[in-house]
Amino acid sequence: MDLNDNQEEATFREEVQSFIKSEAPTAKKGISGEEALVANWEVNQAWFKKMAKKGWIAPAWPEEYGGAGLSTMQQFVLNEEMALNRVPRPMHLIIGLGMAGPTIIVHGTEEQKKEHLPGMIAGEDIWCQGYSESEAGSDLASLQTKAVRDGDDYIINGQKIWTTLAHMAKKMILLARTDPDAPKHKGITYFIMDMKSPGVTVQPLMNMADTHEFNEVFFDNVRVPKENVIGEENRGWYSAMTTLDFERSAIGSTIGMKQSIESLIDFAREHVGDHTSALKKNRMLRYELADRMIEVEMARMLSYRVVSLQSRGMIPNYEASMMKLYNTEMNQRIARTGQHVLGLYGQLGRGSHLAPNEGRNCYTYLRSVAYTIEGGTSEVQRNIVAQRGLGLPRD
Repeated sequence: MDLNDNQEEATFREEVQSFIKSEAPTAKKGISGEEALVANWEVNQAWFKKMAKKGWIAPAWPEEYGGAGLSTMQQFVLNEEMALNRVPRPMHLIIGLGMAGPTIIVHGTEEQKKEHLPGMIAGEDIWCQGYSESEAGSDLASLQTKAVRDGDDYIINGQKIWTTLAHMAKKMILLARTDPDAPKHKGITYFIMDMKSPGVTVQPLMNMADTHEFNEVFFDNVRVPKENVIGEENRGWYSAMTTLDFERSAIGSTIGMKQSIESLIDFAREHVGDHTSALKKNRMLRYELADRMIEVEMARMLSYRVVSLQSRGMIPNYEASMMKLYNTEMNQRIARTGQHVLGLYGQLGRGSHLAPNEGRNCYTYLRSVAYTIEGGTSEVQRNIVAQRGLGLPRD
């Protein structure tokens, strides 16, 4: 694994840096992710349109579909520079760009590509994911939402849960069971559903950080045209598992974690003499902060390992699970360290004039609980590493 850029990568890095310097909105120190997105919506939307013109909204997509057709390493460089410069990323588009779009490119018809891809690239269409159900989370193939063929339509009945951005979404990628007698991994069909369809009800689910990301969605005799089936009927599981060979090294989140630790260190130094930092009373916090910084460098190496495999044409398997497991649990450790640094003041959230860092640390601590659940629980990731990485037998 070569940690240095070759000439092509170095040239592309200079191009990205120059573009960010001349075109990107000014980032506010200490703000990234969701906060950076909503801090100045109109300015960020203008920035996303500039990115789209270069194909950098969906850099892994083929150029004919509005992407940039970048190599694995070029995608890595792009994401690394965007994260280093705290540039707003189109997180509200991630389900469309990262899941629905690639699946449509691989399994969709030309008509479906022409209808659905332009809105994603333009940054106008928000999508949501209708996968998880109350009894089908980690065991997704147990889903029970039904789709019954009726002429040129399918009639959908059932419900989905933890549906991120359903309250904002224009369209949903939906898995529903079309053959109840087939084995559970078969008999599932992949649909695109208009969220304005009659019979769709969205109910908000507030998380423990008191923010509205998730929703519960109910389907009561919702009609979906047969033209909105992606791939083959009863083979939706295979469409759902499809991903393109796009960069998934998580370098952006790794850099974000490092920036969070640096912000904590800066805060501890600036407030070591007053009552808003626990560093003066607890000298061991220096070692705790050092541990977090060492751990984030380990996470960076895991990211490099994944992208190195991809650049050689290999598909990361258990390596990606290792990275997901390590990064999400480290996010929680960073959040706990933040609370240790702030002491009792870390319990103050947004809205309190006494809250350090405008209450971001309190929010991060509460939100971090979900990291090891969403996107595949830590238990699932450990099983993958054990079975596929270490060759251990199934329990």
